[in-house]
Parts: sequence; structure tokens; C-alpha cells
Amino acid sequence: MMVLADKNTVHQIIPQDNPMIMVDVLEAQDEQNTITSFIIENDNLFVEGGFFSEEGMIENMAQSAALRTGWKGMEGSNRHEGFVPPIGVIGAVKDFRIYRRPAAGTKIRTVLSVTAEIFNATMVSGKIWQGDELLAEGELKIFLQE
Repeated sequence: MMVLADKNTVHQIIPQDNPMIMVDVLEAQDEQNTITSFIIENDNLFVEGGFFSEEGMIENMAQSAALRTGWKGMEGSNRHEGFVPPIGVIGAVKDFRIYRRPAAGTKIRTVLSVTAEIFNATMVSGKIWQGDELLAEGELKIFLQE
């Protein structure tokens, strides 16, 4: 597995902090697509009854988008010390479907595709996988704060 940003770097380029971090690794990124992975720990805030909640899956997808934006911003700043990641808020969740909630202790992979970027709004289509099994999919509209 290729790694663009490991757990330590991820923590520097997204605005979330522990215990709210729902992404571990930036595996790949280009202009349209971002791939992240995350190991769901048993003590995760979004683990309910031994399974990752629907809200956790949406947050994982949103943080994958934040990681995309942070990585692009950090690349543009030549990785200068003091990089401040942009803060985004979820403006809308559309057509979100959960097929199965993953168990704590498992690794999920999130694949995002940018469908539109207009001013401070980004629309992404995402899918969350565990191995070859599609767990969830949907669209998010995210607004970056100025």
C-alpha cells in the first residue's frame, strides 16, 4: 500500500483533533480522487455495540474530504511549518446509503471523487469499503470557512 501521509502527518493537515479523528492514512490523491484508510478502534466515539455508527461513517467521509483539502493546501505551502488546515463544514448529505456497519477493529477504505468545486463549496461522491465489500456510499456538500 502506498502512503502519501501517515497518521502523524494526517493529524497535522486536518482541523480535527483527538478523539474526533476518523482518518489514519492518505493513500492516494489526484485532482479528482482521494483514497484514505482508517482502523476503527474499540474505544472510538462512534462505536456503538461493537460497530461503527452511521454518523461515524459520514464523519469519516467528511474527514477524507478535509484531508484532501489539507493535503492540497500543504503542498501549495511547500509544507511550511505553521501550516493551518482549512476548516470545512458539512452543508448537505445526499443519497447516503449504509449497506453494513463495520465492526470495531477493522480497517475501512474511503474513496472520494470530486463532482464539483464552486467558490468555497466542494461536492464529493464517496464510497466506504472493507476489502471488496461496499459498506456505504453517498454525496457530501462541504463549505470551507473563510
